[in-house]
Amino acid sequence: MDEEEEDNEGGEWERVRGGVPLVKEKPKMFAKGTEITHAVVIKKLNEILQVRGKKGTDRATQIELLQLLVQIASENNLGVGVIVKIKFNIIASLYDYNPNLATYMKPEMWQMCLDCINELMDTLVAHSNIFVGENILEESENLHNFDQPLRVRGCILTLVERMDEEFTKIMQNTDPHSQEYVEHLKDEAQVCAIIERVQRYLEEKGTTEEICQIYLRRILHTYYKFDYKAHQRQLTPPEGSSKSEQDQAENEGEDSAVLMERLCKYIYAKDRTDRIRTCAILCHIYHHALHSRWYQARDLMLMSHLQDNIQHADPPVQILYNRTMVQLGICAFRQGLTKDAHNALLDIQSSGRAKELLGQGLLLRSLQERNQEQEKVERRRQVPFHLHINLELLECVYLVSAMLLEIPYMAAHESDARRRMISKQFHHQLRVGERQPLLGPPESMREHVVAASKAMKMGDWKTCHSFIINEKMNGKVWDLFPEADKVRTMLVRKIQEESLRTYLFTYSSVYDSISMETLSDMFELDLPTVHSIISKMIINEELMASLDQPTQTVVMHRTEPTAQQNLALQLAEKLGSLVENNERVFDHKQGTYGGYFRDQKDGYRKNEGYMRRGGYRQQQSQTAY
Repeated sequence: MDEEEEDNEGGEWERVRGGVPLVKEKPKMFAKGTEITHAVVIKKLNEILQVRGKKGTDRATQIELLQLLVQIASENNLGVGVIVKIKFNIIASLYDYNPNLATYMKPEMWQMCLDCINELMDTLVAHSNIFVGENILEESENLHNFDQPLRVRGCILTLVERMDEEFTKIMQNTDPHSQEYVEHLKDEAQVCAIIERVQRYLEEKGTTEEICQIYLRRILHTYYKFDYKAHQRQLTPPEGSSKSEQDQAENEGEDSAVLMERLCKYIYAKDRTDRIRTCAILCHIYHHALHSRWYQARDLMLMSHLQDNIQHADPPVQILYNRTMVQLGICAFRQGLTKDAHNALLDIQSSGRAKELLGQGLLLRSLQERNQEQEKVERRRQVPFHLHINLELLECVYLVSAMLLEIPYMAAHESDARRRMISKQFHHQLRVGERQPLLGPPESMREHVVAASKAMKMGDWKTCHSFIINEKMNGKVWDLFPEADKVRTMLVRKIQEESLRTYLFTYSSVYDSISMETLSDMFELDLPTVHSIISKMIINEELMASLDQPTQTVVMHRTEPTAQQNLALQLAEKLGSLVENNERVFDHKQGTYGGYFRDQKDGYRKNEGYMRRGGYRQQQSQTAY
C-alpha cells in the first residue's frame, strides 16, 4: 500500500511489466588468430577452474565453456588425453551445479551427466593406453606425448559413485505415486549399464579396493530385485524344456543368484574394510531370503555374527540390517517356520517404529525430538520408494506368526499365574478387540487376525481359516507374495495343526478318551499327522495322556488340576509368601533377623531361620544330657 501511495504522489514514475530480454554474449575462448596448442587449452582450462565455486560464478556458463573447450580440442586434434581431462571436469561441474546437498539434479542436467559419463567411458575403453587415477599428480600428467602411455589425473569410480548417489537423491525427492517417478525409475537401466561398464574397466585396470567398491554398487542395484526368469526356470522341469529355451536362458546372462555369489565372494576374500564386507553380507542374505533360500540366508547370518556388533555400525548399514532381518522373517514365514519368523520380526515390530527403522519415513512424534538439521540428515537416509517393504504385509506376517504361537500357549497355561507373554503387540491387539462394546464384522487386517485368534481359542479352525484367508486379506497381503497359493496352503495346514493343539489343551479335562479318527475328521488332517502331533505333545509333557494303539484313541490321565484346584494352589502360594513377609518384618522390629541373610534366598522355607534362632536351646539341651 505504501508503494502505491508513493507512486501516486510522485506521478512521474511508471511501473513497467516485463521488458526487453537482455542478450548476453558468450565469452570468447581465445583471441582471434591465437594458435591452439596443448599449453593454451590447459591454461584456459585452469582459468575456468580457478573461478569454480567462487561467489557470483555462473555455473551454467562454466559448463558451456568446458563443453566448448572439448569441441575446440577435438577440432584441433589435440589428442584424447586433453579431451579426457576436460570431460572429467565437466562431470565434476555438473555435480557441483547444486551446492545444496538437499537439492537434486534437474532432468536435463541429469541426462547430460549420463551422456557425458558414457562418452568418457567410450574414450577410455577405445584407448587402452590412457591411465587415469587419483594418485597421478598434475605435474606428472602426460596429455600429449603419444610415445608414452597417457596419464590423466581423475577417478572414474568417484564419478560413478556420485552419479549413483544423485540417482538416489532424485528418487527420494520425487512423488512416488506420480508418472514422473516411473519415468525416473527407467533411468536405472542406464545407471546399471554404466556401473557394469566401469566394473569391466576396473577389472582390467583397477586396484582391489576399487573393484570391491564397484562390486558393492552392482550388488546394491541387484539384491532387492526378484529374479522372475530364474524362478520360472526352477518351476519348469528340465526334461520339458526345449533346446531353444535353454539357449535363450544362456543368452540372457547369469542368474542373479550366481551373480550375487560371484561378486560377494570376491568382496569376502579381498575387502579390507568392514563396511563394504558388512553391506555385501547383508545384501547376500536379503537376496537369499527374497528367493526363499531360508537355510542359506540363516546360516550366512549366523556365521557372520553381525547381530553382535551391528549397533556400532553407521545408520545406513543399520537400516540395511533391519531390512534384511525383516526379509529373513518373511522368508521363514513362507517356509512355515512361524517361530523363526516371529523371532526375526520381534525387534522391529515391538519397537513401534518399523517405518523409521526400515528407512521408509519419519514418525511425527520423532520429528519433535530432533531439530531441522537432524531431520534433513534423516531424510537423506530414507530408502527410495521402489525399495520399500510393505508395512501392512510385515505386520500381518508378525501377527499371524504370533497367533499360531500364542493361542496354543495361552490354552496350555490358562490357569498359570506366572504365564509369560510371547508377543506383547499381539496381546495388545487382543485387548483392543475385547474393549470394543459392539463387535461387527472385521474390516482391517488387525481385526481379521483378532477374530481368527478368538476362533482358534475355541478350536474352530474353519472360522479361523475364513478370517485369515479371504478376498480382502488376499488383496491386502497374501497376493503380494511371489508364490501366493503355496503360502495359503501352508497357512491352512498350520491353522489346522495349531487349532488341534489348542482344542486338546482346552478340552482335555472334559474327555476320558477321544478317538484319533474323530480328531482327524474334525480338523481334516490325515491320521499320521494327528498321531504325530499328539505324540509330540505327550513326549514334551504338554498333554497328560497316553495313546492306545489298538483302538487308535487318546486316553486322558486327568492328573492336571482343575480350575478350582489351580485357584486354591495360587491362594496357598500367596498366603505362604504373605506369612514369610510378616515374619521378616517382625524379626526386623525385634532387632534380630532370625538367621536370615540377604544373600540367602528361601531361608524361612527351608527352616534355616528357625534352626538358627533355636540354636541356643539346642545347645542347652545337649549339655543337659
